[in-house]
Amino acid sequence: MAEQGWKELILSGTLNPLKDLHLGKLALTKFPKSPETWIHRRWVLQQLIQENSLPTLVTKGNLGAAPVERIHRLVQEEMDVCSEAAGRYPSNYNAWSHRIWVLQHLGKLTVKVLLDELSSTKYWVSTHVSDHSGFHYRQFLLKSLIGRTMPDNNIVVQKQVVTEQNPSLQKEEESEAAEAACAEEQSMDLPRHLKEELELCTDLIDTYPGHETLWCHRRRVFYLQHHLSNKIPLLNVVLPSVDSSDETLTSSQPSPATSHMAQAMDVDGLNESSSKQGYTQETKRLKRAPVQDTLGPEMEYRFIDKVLSTCRDVEQVRFATAYRKWLVTFLGQ
Repeated sequence: MAEQGWKELILSGTLNPLKDLHLGKLALTKFPKSPETWIHRRWVLQQLIQENSLPTLVTKGNLGAAPVERIHRLVQEEMDVCSEAAGRYPSNYNAWSHRIWVLQHLGKLTVKVLLDELSSTKYWVSTHVSDHSGFHYRQFLLKSLIGRTMPDNNIVVQKQVVTEQNPSLQKEEESEAAEAACAEEQSMDLPRHLKEELELCTDLIDTYPGHETLWCHRRRVFYLQHHLSNKIPLLNVVLPSVDSSDETLTSSQPSPATSHMAQAMDVDGLNESSSKQGYTQETKRLKRAPVQDTLGPEMEYRFIDKVLSTCRDVEQVRFATAYRKWLVTFLGQ
């Protein structure tokens, strides 16, 4: 395969890894969804990480830049590549998966990086309201932010795996994160970010009626908001990382937690028998939990009533009705 030839050139020192990344960027302008190109790109980035000797980026005014600065610049360049590829091919799952991988392995899922990404992708999703992959990425960002403030076992395990896979980043993480993490995480107003995301959903649903993607995203955001308000353990809080062997972001055989999430979100397939018999132990525990964020559900019901009373779009009415069914089932009312 051609990719194997490029790998041999890089390993032998004949080809500069950054030049190979540039060639891959050009290839993605013509084949933005090419899985082989994205897989190879991750392999090249892993070589740079493992060597702990990122070549100086050959850009004007950047000679002699510090390793940390070069890594940050490399992250930003990868974000730009992903954005361009996502714009060239609708619902470009491979591009958004790569973007998540970069955050996990280079950006280290710091609060600053996550918030920057949440801000920088807001306009993009607002102009691509049918792109499931773009909104799924924002869900990943929000779930990761929750994981920074309310870590559970999945978060801790994932962070440990990322560190073990990238030992060159460990020393940098210890020196850098210890100083900034406390200030970052204390200053982050997570409820406000979730509230703003729901407001974004409201604006987009009102402006672009009949888009199922927006309603699916609203369900996920409300689920996160409800979880945060009630301190309920978050199911499937962080997606598995994509490694150089190109594992997908979701397993081909979902875990019980993932299956429960699919059941909770799949309202169109909800019937009376499943609502009575399809509860797992986790579902029962969620039902028993005291509903502390009563204002949240009340506002959602008001929003649904407003849509149903004012909108004449058939699809919009169907999605609003399905969302109401999901709320009733999820909240156990």
